[in-house]
Amino acid sequence: MAACGSEEKTYRRFLELFLREMKPPLPEDGPLPTRPLSDSLAEDEVEGETLELCLQHLCKYNCPFTLAAALARGTADSVLQSDLSVYHLNKNTEDGTETFPQIEAVKLARLVFNKLCETCCLWLKGVPIRRRAQPYYETSIHAIKNMRRKMEDRHVVIPDFNSLFNLQDQEEQAYFAVFDGHGGVDAATYAANHLHVNLVRQEMFSQDPGEALCRAFKLTDERFVQKAKRENLRCGTTGVVTFLRGRTLYVAWLGDSQVMLVKKGQPVELMKPHKPDREDEKQRIEALGGCVIWFGTWRVNGSLSVSRAIGDSEHKPYICGDADHISFPLDGTEDYLILACDGFYDTMNPEEAARVVSDHLQENSGDTTMVAHKLVASARDAGSSDNITVIVVFLRDPRAPPPSEEPEEEGEEPEEEPVEEEAEPEEEEGEEEETSQSELVCQDGGGENGGKSRGGWPLQQCSAPADLAYEDRMDSFTDRTSLSITGPKPFTEKGCFQLPSEPGSPPSRTFSPDLGPGGGWVWRPRMEAEGICGLRHQKRPKSLVPPFTNSATGRWLEAAALFPQQGRRKRRMEGASLKREMKKRRPILTAQKSHCPLSPHPYVPFPLRCIDSRPGVAMPRVTHDEYGV
Repeated sequence: MAACGSEEKTYRRFLELFLREMKPPLPEDGPLPTRPLSDSLAEDEVEGETLELCLQHLCKYNCPFTLAAALARGTADSVLQSDLSVYHLNKNTEDGTETFPQIEAVKLARLVFNKLCETCCLWLKGVPIRRRAQPYYETSIHAIKNMRRKMEDRHVVIPDFNSLFNLQDQEEQAYFAVFDGHGGVDAATYAANHLHVNLVRQEMFSQDPGEALCRAFKLTDERFVQKAKRENLRCGTTGVVTFLRGRTLYVAWLGDSQVMLVKKGQPVELMKPHKPDREDEKQRIEALGGCVIWFGTWRVNGSLSVSRAIGDSEHKPYICGDADHISFPLDGTEDYLILACDGFYDTMNPEEAARVVSDHLQENSGDTTMVAHKLVASARDAGSSDNITVIVVFLRDPRAPPPSEEPEEEGEEPEEEPVEEEAEPEEEEGEEEETSQSELVCQDGGGENGGKSRGGWPLQQCSAPADLAYEDRMDSFTDRTSLSITGPKPFTEKGCFQLPSEPGSPPSRTFSPDLGPGGGWVWRPRMEAEGICGLRHQKRPKSLVPPFTNSATGRWLEAAALFPQQGRRKRRMEGASLKREMKKRRPILTAQKSHCPLSPHPYVPFPLRCIDSRPGVAMPRVTHDEYGV
């Protein structure tokens, strides 16, 4: 059965907007929407690179993931059926007895985007997507570079694995992975683009996904080692993959990236990371002729702090590419998974992570949007200086009541029906919220309807460093974890930004967009009696230097430092001329001082000395009248 009417309308609207923005075909000399990371590719890398280019580009346009996966699959099939020999480089690379024809990555990317537009044009006539019920996989993702020089982590989120590979005869499947690179990002990028492709191409994929994952790790390691030799790369990556098929969880890993499961609020240990301090890993390395040395931490041959990884060809065979795997049956009481690199788990243990998630969900009424941000912030505040990547995969809706611990009996089902009927109004309210959310997403290309309160593709894939420029950020975003998706409205009805104030505290100041001379911003006090948020609509005085009056008049002193750059030279010249005039008039003022009537303002010679001035603190310069008032 094809997509329903509302989904088809959403898909059609996205396709129309997408094609209007892309304006196919792309000119030969024009820039690419997304430039590939490498200059050349081998033929076995074409499928993975094509899928990655399509998904990342469609993500920018808020494409629903089911549609994005199907479009990426159709584009990849079209590219693979094309004659790629015209894109080969003139010189092939030899490795022993094999010859690897190299494909120019930029020309291939141009072909990919043109094929993507052709697929969109074809699908406008009829969307050939068969929609099936999706399990509840709501994800929260966050990653920061932290204190490191470069961001070398990569992650993959594929909640609809079957659509991406056009699998019709399989149970619903999902794929999540985190890769932590070292010595460079090439190995992590390669694994993120190709490991899931190698997984689905394994012969035992249908019967034994766990074994297929291990073989996919091994094949990915072998192919990247070949690529590293051709391109003289010296890097590697650890990785952890969770593959969900129906009611079974499969986990495979290399190195010290980890995944933890929380069931009924309690963490469940699924794996042990590959580190040199493990006795079995130490024995394996020493049996091969290597050694494990303490150098700040236990390291293989005094170099790497992990004992298994993809890549690191110069450290083979001590750093091997053999992954471990486990399978775990799911009974519906599982809460969520946390996939993260060692930058997170080095400072956060499973119990602390579960407590952070529980506290955040309670404080935010079950909103999962910023859970990963909170975990990343907690790891950094605990002392982590490494790259941090966290993916939280919720296996059930945290806003729904927890499932019953006792197994349900067939005879008890009719007794629960009246309770469900009483809860119908609440469900309708939830549906209204979901509809408004989907309408909001549809403005940028549609929403995903795969679960209750489930957002679209941006919610699934929004991550750093791809968005919000998190590549260069080192803060932990602790102050953002309590915000909702939209957050409070920053501007009031009168157009001013009001800073929050605690109950019982003095009136808070209001940041008013009332422009000063030259367009500057001015702080003004919040005036409760005026009935507005401190915004004053009077015209500003034309003088460039703020006037000075005593506090008895009720006026406030405005700092000259808040004025814009325009007019500063003029103000300096006026100040210099005023100073010269004051020097000329000082003898006259001194002579007249004894004859002047008594004034409540004592004479203060120029320049004014502020008793509150402190070294290193700039104080506003104030002008005075000729009598020093």
